Amino acid sequence: MITNSNSSTLKNGLGAGLKTTWSLGKIIFPITILVVILQHTPILPWIVKLIAPFMNLFGLSGEAAIPLVLGNALNLYAGIAGVLSLDLTVKEVFIIAMMLSFSHNLFIETGVALKVGVKLWIVLVVRFGLAALSGIVINLVWRGGGEIAKYGIAPETSVVPEGWLDIFLLGLQKASFGVLQLALIVIPLMLVVQFLKDRNYLEKFSTKFSPVTKLIGVQPNASLTLVAGLVIGLAYGAGVMIQAVQEDGVSKRDATLSFIFLVACHAVIEDTLLFIPLGIPVWPLLLIRIITAFVLTIAVAFFWRHKLNEKLEKEATVVNG
Repeated sequence: MITNSNSSTLKNGLGAGLKTTWSLGKIIFPITILVVILQHTPILPWIVKLIAPFMNLFGLSGEAAIPLVLGNALNLYAGIAGVLSLDLTVKEVFIIAMMLSFSHNLFIETGVALKVGVKLWIVLVVRFGLAALSGIVINLVWRGGGEIAKYGIAPETSVVPEGWLDIFLLGLQKASFGVLQLALIVIPLMLVVQFLKDRNYLEKFSTKFSPVTKLIGVQPNASLTLVAGLVIGLAYGAGVMIQAVQEDGVSKRDATLSFIFLVACHAVIEDTLLFIPLGIPVWPLLLIRIITAFVLTIAVAFFWRHKLNEKLEKEATVVNG
């Protein structure tokens, strides 16, 4: 028997899920079509050719630009497909995996971050900065991994579209599937979130998770945002993030800090499992992401708080003077 309380939860959760799907779908749909079209034009190969000379900085061969460009323009699956098409060393594959962990699916996830209220320059600096720094550091520190990587899976073969109409239809198909996949994840997720809210479970959960939020300098009401991003990623977790900012009083500061944390460490289970077939050590990959997330977010929160205190002291001096 459905009670009024359950009916209200179902209605509100479904409404929030549909609203979020529509909001994110408006970002995902056109960007997916655009990237698919670009993939079948000289533009992406031109970008690969442009950045290939810089690959040596990260200890990579010029052709390693292919998975990096594909991963950033599309997603991790595209980046991994690019890796599988090349003969690379274990070290090169590990560096590519590390860089793509920090910076992938750039267009869609940047759009999501902007929707939450994070500034564009912060998104780009953090994502590209972490990717570049990790590649440089691993190249300098790790002396092993010179053997050729043995992949556990083979790349999927796909029919190359012929003509602009076929390319557009392929983009339309991928974009539609992307939005459908989003809806299948976001709507049930928002129903669960609404259920937890209506029964005050979220308040209890925030309390239990407060040591982590306190450590990285954000308020407890941002805890669900962090967990959603950690488990299901930035794109799919965005529904929870957007609702948290709009309804739960999560400040722009806490949303930004949460995003910085999640850039380094999001969808940790899925992303880590994806790299296992590439024949690289995944535990170091996971640990580097987690440690980086905590260190970077704590440092930014400390700097932010320090600058705020300086501003308040100056204002107090002006008032007293």
